[in-house]
This record gives sequence, C-alpha cells and structure tokens, in this order.
Amino acid sequence: MSKLVIIMGVSGCGKSTLARRLAKRLSWQFLDADDFHSEAAKNQMAKGIPLNDEQRLPWLNRICHFLKNDKSHHSVLAYSGLRRVHRQMFRELEYDTLFILLDTDFQTVLSRIRKRQGHFADEGLLKSQYESLQMPDNEPDCLAVNNGQSRDIVEEQIYSAVKLIDNLKN
Repeated sequence: MSKLVIIMGVSGCGKSTLARRLAKRLSWQFLDADDFHSEAAKNQMAKGIPLNDEQRLPWLNRICHFLKNDKSHHSVLAYSGLRRVHRQMFRELEYDTLFILLDTDFQTVLSRIRKRQGHFADEGLLKSQYESLQMPDNEPDCLAVNNGQSRDIVEEQIYSAVKLIDNLKN
C-alpha cells in the first residue's frame, strides 16, 4: 500500500518547506496543495478573503483525484488540513496515511508571513485560518509537532516519527 504523509497547519507555518525537505529525505514524491488551487481561488485569497467550504471542495477533489490516480508513489503532501471533514477525504483514498500538524502559535506564523514574498496568502488570511483549524483531537493517525523550534529539529522529529511508524507497520 502506498504511503501518504500530510504535513498540515495554517498558512505560513512552514508546511511546504518541511514537506519538501521530508520528501527529498525519504525519496518520495512531493506535492503542494497550493498547486491545485484555481487562479480564482488564489486571487480571492490574495485579497485576504478566505475560501468557504463550498469553494474548497473543488480544490480538495482535484488533490484527491490526483492521488487516487497516482498510487504508484509514496507521497508527502503540504496541505492545510484545517477541518476534520476534509482530512477524512484523504483517509478514504486507500493510502497508509499519517497527518502531522505543525502546531505553531499565531505570533510566530505572523512573523514568518511578514518575511515571505511571492505567496498569494498573506497575513490577512491568518486569523481565519486559526478560526477554521479543528485540532486533531481523537484522530489516532494525527501527530502534532511543536513548530516553535528550529526547522532542523522539527524536520528531525517528523522524519523520526515517520520512520518509527513505518517500522512498526512492517
């Protein structure tokens, strides 16, 4: 069974950076959920207007469709995963799936967002992201990692968790 590790959290928490580094380290495929957004959705978010669930559904369907049709690779996906019902869609794809939440406080993410350039999601969306975030309590396939530490420490913790879980299942 193909494996899927989803690095999740609010915009600006470092999902893409850590997911890309993990995928490279594991020699797995890297996917960024942002690449599946429509231009209209990116433009809306660039204006600081969050997507509602109805607007998110086509985006989620595109990601799930891609994954359903590409089970020949193990993958690491950078994806917000803010809502429990959306995480459930990935559980139904018949992958061996692990969700890793980058648990980061508001001020740390705000500082990171203010330093980044060229991304459609700016600090205007951050408050709504935290409001939408449903913590993965009682979701046994989710692991929260304190993302207030250095990137190297966080990456090592994630890598170790993935390898440990992989070894337990084999």
